Amino acid sequence: MKKTLFLLLAAAAVCACDNSPKSPFTRKVEDYAVVTIPVPDLSGITDNGKEVLNLYRFAADEVDAIYWEQYFGDKNALMAGIDDPGQKEYAAINYGPWDRIDGKSFVEGYSDRLSGAGFYPADMTVEEFDAWDNPDKLSPYTMIRRAGDGSLEAVWYHDAYKEHIGKIAAYLTAAADITIKPSVKKYLLSKVQALQTDNYYQSGIDWLEMDDSKMDLVIGPNENADDQFLGIKRSYEAFVLLKNEARTAELTEFVSRLGEFQQDLPGDPAYKAFQPGTGSNIFSCDALYYAGKANAGIKVIALNLPFDPDVQKDKGTRTILLDNVINAKFNSIVAPAGEILLSGEDAAHLSSDAFYWNVVFREVAHGLGVKETVNGKGRVDEALGNTASTFEEIKANVAGILLVCNLQSHFDIHHLFTREDAMATFFVSLVRSERFGEGSSLGRTNAIIYNYLHENGAFQRLPAGQYALNYDKMENALSELTALVLKTQATGDYAFAKAFEDKYSKRSEEYNADVRNLGLERVPLDIRFDFKK
Repeated sequence: MKKTLFLLLAAAAVCACDNSPKSPFTRKVEDYAVVTIPVPDLSGITDNGKEVLNLYRFAADEVDAIYWEQYFGDKNALMAGIDDPGQKEYAAINYGPWDRIDGKSFVEGYSDRLSGAGFYPADMTVEEFDAWDNPDKLSPYTMIRRAGDGSLEAVWYHDAYKEHIGKIAAYLTAAADITIKPSVKKYLLSKVQALQTDNYYQSGIDWLEMDDSKMDLVIGPNENADDQFLGIKRSYEAFVLLKNEARTAELTEFVSRLGEFQQDLPGDPAYKAFQPGTGSNIFSCDALYYAGKANAGIKVIALNLPFDPDVQKDKGTRTILLDNVINAKFNSIVAPAGEILLSGEDAAHLSSDAFYWNVVFREVAHGLGVKETVNGKGRVDEALGNTASTFEEIKANVAGILLVCNLQSHFDIHHLFTREDAMATFFVSLVRSERFGEGSSLGRTNAIIYNYLHENGAFQRLPAGQYALNYDKMENALSELTALVLKTQATGDYAFAKAFEDKYSKRSEEYNADVRNLGLERVPLDIRFDFKK
């Protein structure tokens, strides 16, 4: 393997789990390696700034409580009904009685996870929803409930979680009062208004303009991945972050090139006509705290927000690389998985630098393509419904690696890795991520890409269970898949998207063998955090 492994930062030390061997859930819990996030180095942060960080964390804890209610229901009732400590710990990892990998219940008395999680009544059908004349039903920020007479009603998030929202507003207002940064004050007060009204446009603009702070707070209902029923409703989450200013400066040079990256994508120019706003930025950060959806099951290693297409058009997006989490995942999961999955020649191409830059451009790619269909079907996410999240993840993954390969061919990424390094590292991460399961858009995304690459001869699985990669065929297949996804999004072709997802998202027997091999070698599925105060 190339000697480019990231040094594990002090903020990402992987340690072993400590669970009772008597619990049948011990192995499941140990599939999530513990990463300690210690007290951060706050040298250079004022006392006011330290207090602001404390208030961010208090607000994040309230978000965590909202997410439990939103996704599952009564956390205390669930935990009180579980005696096995290992099972209880596994429920905490999954934020409920359903395994994030396959949606199956692992707690007696609970049925399997509904595709709409807790966003809709369990007995509501698509036909009933479609026939219901209420424009609020389509908002990402309403819960759908049964009224007393059995009819449907839409409850705005700020009403459903009024008590928690009130506490968050108090924490953020207090932080705004003591911060010495005008941009931070403006953002925090704007976010308070957004949380209390479920109108997030202005807070998205103000967040992007808050680029002079060492600290960052991502908070609110952001992603719709939990809503696998209709793909509408967004889940609450929070990230408390500390900026790495030197690396952020290194990344900033790529912001001005978003238009160029857009044109570098394959396919019809009409399908990539969206012009990202000029206020986009890229941050390198260490994660100090995750809460809500962010902390449930599989942990993200980067962000590209806001998702609001109007904010993206008018201002842009912020890409955030979570350096300490990226480091932990490469060293504890991707690197050992690569030694198992790749033949010797290909295993030599594993590179932590490539992994980092693959992540960078995966997130950049989220802001590319189109946000509105080109044929009058409205927004892409609305037109593609419950397939939108999966297709967006496919786009980001495949377009991102294409951008890395293109930049490498022109020597525009000044780091010691090659095109082959980028694709070999991408492939290992793809295979290990398929373990996220068909029950999540991430798991389906990786299965789809794997099966599409297989169909196009990008790799061969050898009798010993390792892979030999064909880099030219892989790059061609990634290009074709990117063009296909861009076309599907631009035309809002739901029928094709659904058929394509159904065809390619099934795990193959070869892949199931990979899962067994990674399990036998005790390669963790993912990580979980031990946050130190």
